[in-house]
Amino acid sequence: MIVTVAATQFACSTDSSKNVETAERLVRDAAAQGANIVLLQELFGGQYFPQTESYEYFGLAAEAEGHPVLAHMAALAKELGVVLPVSFFERAGTVHFNSLMMIDADGSMLGIYRKTHIPDDPGYYEKFYFTPGDTGFRVWNTKFGKIGIGICWDQWFPETARILALSGAELILYPTAIGTCAVPESQLDSDPADHVHWQNVMLGHAAANMVPVVASNRIGTERCESAGTAIRFWGASFISDQTGRKVCEAGHSEQEILTHSFDLDELRDFRIEGCCFRDRRPELYGRLLTLDGKNRFGG
Repeated sequence: MIVTVAATQFACSTDSSKNVETAERLVRDAAAQGANIVLLQELFGGQYFPQTESYEYFGLAAEAEGHPVLAHMAALAKELGVVLPVSFFERAGTVHFNSLMMIDADGSMLGIYRKTHIPDDPGYYEKFYFTPGDTGFRVWNTKFGKIGIGICWDQWFPETARILALSGAELILYPTAIGTCAVPESQLDSDPADHVHWQNVMLGHAAANMVPVVASNRIGTERCESAGTAIRFWGASFISDQTGRKVCEAGHSEQEILTHSFDLDELRDFRIEGCCFRDRRPELYGRLLTLDGKNRFGG
């Protein structure tokens, strides 16, 4: 089966309705270009609020059931016949998650993935807001293939991609929000072209697991008045093939849609011929189950 994936990127404003309108327009445009799966960036409903720690931002969270944006995007997916992984700020009882709802091409909500790895860096104070996810790594069997999801910081951990691949993922998608550290706007002088390490780690996952990777990042400068800081997001969303080669890449500041087609049957044959999974030795990987690298199994 041949499927066409799309990566999108755009600048988010403080107006949630406008952000959703922009996201819908990009999804429609991607579908018009033949996309079957359209990836939107992390937490596209608003600006990146973890730039600072403030209790007021917990008011942005909502439960998955009855979530107006999820319902809207489900209707859009059904209308266009596309698969839509939708990132959102989830309230669940007394805790909050950085979550994603996988919406199939018929508009059905297949389930939630909750971000596993939660960062805490200057301007990325996610541990203040998000509880580490409890869903485990998930792969969904959609109309257009088996899709695995990691969210932003998850991309730095090879275990995420490997577990998704072992779970049958034919494509791995990463909605992302990554850019500079939060600093006074006058100090935003870093060249995004010098910060390709965030791409390289995902390209490595694609090559090591022989699975295409799609990453959607946001663009633009987002200011936090209360903290007196700003973040410039790097854009550069991309699609890689199963060898880790970028087949298309967006610019650093432009709103864009990228598309590329993959033959899932050819990808399956490539993984079989590569022998990587055949030659794994999981009985020797015990140290991966530790935090300090000590081999609990001796030797």
